[in-house]
Amino acid sequence: MGKRKVPDLYRAPFPLYTIKVDPKTGLVITAGGGGASKTGIKNGVHFLSLELVGGRHSATLLHSHDTETRATMNMALGGDVIAAGQDDTCALMRFRQHDGRKAAAKDGENRSKQGTARKRGGRGDKSGSGNSPEMKDETAQITVEDVSSVKSDLSPLDPLQKCVRFSSDLKLLLAGGTDGHIRVWEYPSMKAKFDFKAHESELEDVDISPDNKHIVTVGRDFACSVWSGDQLAMGLCWHDNMPQITEKMYRYQSCRFGKVEDQKDVVRLYTVQIPHKRERKPPPCYLTKWDGHTFLPLLTKTCGNEVISCLAVSDSGTFLGLGTVTGSLAIHITFSLQRLYYMQESHGIVVTDLAFLPNSTKGLAVKGDNEVAMLSVAVDSRCQMHAVPNRRTFPLWLVLILCAFMVVGIILLLQNLFPGFL
Repeated sequence: MGKRKVPDLYRAPFPLYTIKVDPKTGLVITAGGGGASKTGIKNGVHFLSLELVGGRHSATLLHSHDTETRATMNMALGGDVIAAGQDDTCALMRFRQHDGRKAAAKDGENRSKQGTARKRGGRGDKSGSGNSPEMKDETAQITVEDVSSVKSDLSPLDPLQKCVRFSSDLKLLLAGGTDGHIRVWEYPSMKAKFDFKAHESELEDVDISPDNKHIVTVGRDFACSVWSGDQLAMGLCWHDNMPQITEKMYRYQSCRFGKVEDQKDVVRLYTVQIPHKRERKPPPCYLTKWDGHTFLPLLTKTCGNEVISCLAVSDSGTFLGLGTVTGSLAIHITFSLQRLYYMQESHGIVVTDLAFLPNSTKGLAVKGDNEVAMLSVAVDSRCQMHAVPNRRTFPLWLVLILCAFMVVGIILLLQNLFPGFL
């Protein structure tokens, strides 16, 4: 594909840094802002309704939550709670979706009861408002409340939370930042569990295995480390069998655990390696797939010369999403790490986060006739949808029938050309 851009799904009034999709409600939650600087750019969390109409996706803003002077740079979703990285703090916010039509009906019921009570009491409504028609809000309503907040980075210079994750069972919350520490809290009590120095320099990414046994961290110090609790279990090395790559040529950028479809107990870890130094002729970036239990490398492949900025794994574990600093998007198949989809410079500026549509009822309803659909956000304030249509395949029974006909046809042809062949 050339430098063709996909249509914008939504455009916010501020730079977008993170995006998530709530599997239960289907809400798209995206956030960002201009930070504390007085530039007139607001900070907020936007809640979008995603729909599929006539084969095309569209998004509608349902609610805008003002985060005042703090821009949300990263976030994790744990049920109806958002863990948002805002400066040196992890802020927990609970959101609720209310059906406006039900609320209006309930309000009408209450008004009707009040009117009946007034009539029974022999008093009329002097204002006459009970008989006047009123406009009812029939859209879904979102309310957001602050739950709590914890300090997630204690760097003396420019403290900033860089990454945050919930464990899959929602019992732990992890965050890391510029001070190189990983902080883990028990959730929802937010009781501190671990606080340890994971890297010499700032963290880039963190994830926790589905069984909560291992934490994987990525730092700017060239290390990707596996932790058992707060104890270092091992350091990963992706280029052991690549002598042309020296120790400080590449650094790790992202890490994500993913399950394997149809294999319940199998887990994979995916990492992205990017060049440490930018060169006039940029070297390629690499994707590596690891065994999620032994942490042995299974497969490494190049993924283009554009520097990767973010990584996402689909719920099914079948697809990887990549965003680049130049605004390009790609979707890879996890089995072979082969690229399935590519859109060059669709955003035109650094892609900050990605989210696949979940395999929930709400997610499948808006995915439509697509094999996979992925949302992207970037500093250009745009949110886009990237979809790969279902590949048309023939049923196995039809293929077998066609093969049988071909065999019969060949035999008849040979018998006609060479009598007595059979």
